[in-house]
Amino acid sequence: MAIEQPRPRTSRTRDTIADVKALARDPILLATLAAIVLLLSVFVVWPVWKVFWLSIAPRGVLSLDTYRYIFSQKWLTRSFTNSLRLGAISATTSTVVGFIFAFGLNRANVRHPGFIRQMALLPIISPPFMFCLSVILLFGRNGLITRGIFGRTNFNVYGLWSLVLVQTLGMFPIAYMVLDGVLKAINADLEDGALNLGASRWSVFTTITLPLSTPGLASSWLLVFVTSLADFANPMVLAGKYDVLSVQAYLQFTGMYNMPRGSALAILLLFPALTAFLVERYWVSRRSYVTVTGKPSMHTIPMVSRGVAVFCEVVCWITALATIMFYSVVIGGAFVKLWGVNWTPTLEHFKYAWDVGSNSIKSTVLMAAGATPITGFLAMIIAFLVVRKRFPGKGLLGFISMLGYAVPGTVVGIGYILAFNRPPLLLTGTGLIIMLCFVFREMPVGIEAGVASLQQIDPAIEEASRNLGASSGYTFGHITLPLVRPALLAGLSYSFVRSMTAVSAVIFLVSARWNHLTALTLAQTEIMRLGAASALSIFLIIIVMVAFAIMRVLVGKEHRPAGMLPR
Repeated sequence: MAIEQPRPRTSRTRDTIADVKALARDPILLATLAAIVLLLSVFVVWPVWKVFWLSIAPRGVLSLDTYRYIFSQKWLTRSFTNSLRLGAISATTSTVVGFIFAFGLNRANVRHPGFIRQMALLPIISPPFMFCLSVILLFGRNGLITRGIFGRTNFNVYGLWSLVLVQTLGMFPIAYMVLDGVLKAINADLEDGALNLGASRWSVFTTITLPLSTPGLASSWLLVFVTSLADFANPMVLAGKYDVLSVQAYLQFTGMYNMPRGSALAILLLFPALTAFLVERYWVSRRSYVTVTGKPSMHTIPMVSRGVAVFCEVVCWITALATIMFYSVVIGGAFVKLWGVNWTPTLEHFKYAWDVGSNSIKSTVLMAAGATPITGFLAMIIAFLVVRKRFPGKGLLGFISMLGYAVPGTVVGIGYILAFNRPPLLLTGTGLIIMLCFVFREMPVGIEAGVASLQQIDPAIEEASRNLGASSGYTFGHITLPLVRPALLAGLSYSFVRSMTAVSAVIFLVSARWNHLTALTLAQTEIMRLGAASALSIFLIIIVMVAFAIMRVLVGKEHRPAGMLPR
């Protein structure tokens, strides 16, 4: 086997010089690259830097007094450890449930697999705190279960374990989507061969299936951990006395107007999230355990015993039924006069929700619809540059373009307020600042989809176009873009859905003129207008479902690109 030797330094230097010369000969590519670098610098790097600078220089002079204060206060350090604990527990439970779903569908042959898959993906289109509403309606003081069945009115539904429940139900689809692809990529002949040689099913699972799934398990855990750290809405509604860093940063920044302390808390939240992101991106994702064969294979021997199959099916069905129940409770809460007290059917909540929320609904749809095409096309351009072009700093460009996912929404929201509240980019209070936040927060998913799709396309097709005299811009617009159409449409639909359901960054950016539907729903939940909050959630779900239906019509039966993750 030939081992590729590292290139000498002089060879790398010559390659860099050649790349620069080739870039100089293509003015369209050079201008596009310059524009991308400028946009990423202004709308990704600059806001994060502003948050960091304010935390270490609150009066324009370097000082660590803010951090000294934070680490000297037990209630603030407790918020930090609480965030880490919540993230670790939710990541573990979500990964376990996601693996059981993926294993049950790919190895245990659970019944009604189509329905189970749909239930595994349904929470993605939900408002981020919809499950919180359900938990309160079921287990709160007027809860259907606590008061209606057990007659208890003093049950404390708030705290760590309620947060773990709602985050697990809302985030296990992330783990499922990663692990579903991993298990599909494992060659079934290895497991069949081990079974034919007399190994027990448990031995096959522990020595073949589980080790080959290790990168997917680690990646799933880290992805959910990052998502949990960045979660703002669920702790805001359901944490009670269990303080977490994202909520404390928001309260310091908007409630106490202590912007340096709020920025410092946001930066503390950034470090573990960014560390987990870097580990997932540059260690886990680059360790390959996948077996590759010339053609796909299928199992000829049942992989699991009947008992294991039943266990997987029970977990899948319990999770699916819990999801359905939580959705049903929110829908039901919108149609009764006062949940737990007065069950009289009414449409008052919808009338009130429309009266207070019609402008927010229109603004949300307008901003999401405006940001979506920009997000999709910008993601495809960056994916094209990263996969197809050679230029100095390509790795750094790829990292910065994906940074929007790693940075928690609290940091992004604070950063956008600090960065764009004075000329020449005075955007605070406008709809444009929210649209730009949508674009650069959701762009990484489109980039991943585009990269995965471009890697499946033979570069010779584009080379033939350029050899015939076409420019890079013409080749991209007339050849590359049509070929990655499924990835583009998937990225567009996901961007729209995430823009409609965003809250952690948007909560800092909304104004009286440009409010967001999720921010309004959160406000109604905080003042315990649960019927109105349920009605607003239904409005949001309907809009998202219509968007998904349009996406299915546009994509049809075309292949969904690999690597598409709900980030």
